[in-house]
Amino acid sequence: MASETTGATSPLLTVEGLWVRFDTPHRVVEAVRGVSFTLGREKVGIVGESGSGKSMTGRAILKLTPPNAMVQAHTLRFQDVDINAATERDMLAVRGRRISLIMQDPKFSLDPVMRVGDQIAEAVPDGSGTSKAELRERVLDMLAAVRIRNPKRVYGLYPHEVSGGMGQRVMIAMMLMPNPAMLIADEPTSALDVTVRMQVLAILDDLVTQRGLGLMFISHDLNLVATFCDRVLIMYAGRIVEECRAADLHKARHAYTQGLLASLPRINQRRPRLAVLNRDPAWLND
Repeated sequence: MASETTGATSPLLTVEGLWVRFDTPHRVVEAVRGVSFTLGREKVGIVGESGSGKSMTGRAILKLTPPNAMVQAHTLRFQDVDINAATERDMLAVRGRRISLIMQDPKFSLDPVMRVGDQIAEAVPDGSGTSKAELRERVLDMLAAVRIRNPKRVYGLYPHEVSGGMGQRVMIAMMLMPNPAMLIADEPTSALDVTVRMQVLAILDDLVTQRGLGLMFISHDLNLVATFCDRVLIMYAGRIVEECRAADLHKARHAYTQGLLASLPRINQRRPRLAVLNRDPAWLND
């Protein structure tokens, strides 16, 4: 069953029984196994180790899985769109317009031969009726909204001329230009230092709150998710093994979640060696 949202009575996204499989020469690999959850106008964190299925879940929602992926779901719905039945043409009206995806490293996501302002402007759907002058003002306003100083100067820069933190803000500005209802942020701060990371998170928090967006925040960082998100889904081997309020993450009951928390270093708790996660085969199917 899908979980209840805390952010709205009617969820933006409903996922029930999502499976993503890959047929390899040796066996069928199940990357996502029966995942179910809902997302309202809130910040939901998805955490787990590399390979747990976090990013693949986000890509399945946008139908951006590799060609050899077999995706099945009992229910996969975003607002009025049945993603299960949606064609590629239908998804073009969803991806980047109603659901935006923020990637983790702007160096690999921004076009190196296009000026920053032109790339952000490209995110506005064709046929919007916006003049070039109006579009430029919208871009400048959006750059200011993500707290970039001197937007007019940054508008004309190339990606290699901006810092990592500024590049990530440019990515956020680009994804917000079409006024989406939902954001999927896949490790959006992993390439940033701690100070810049907190600045970017503050921007996301303000924008989600002010615009009433739904945010799926994919991360490895349990401490970050616990302080930033409203709810947390913990994934292991393609499944959601536990869900809790972010503020109650330290009270997690599942042994896997407890193991992840125990492996974190803590300034006020000196230990000669960090705990090692002891995996139980029962976690695969419990």
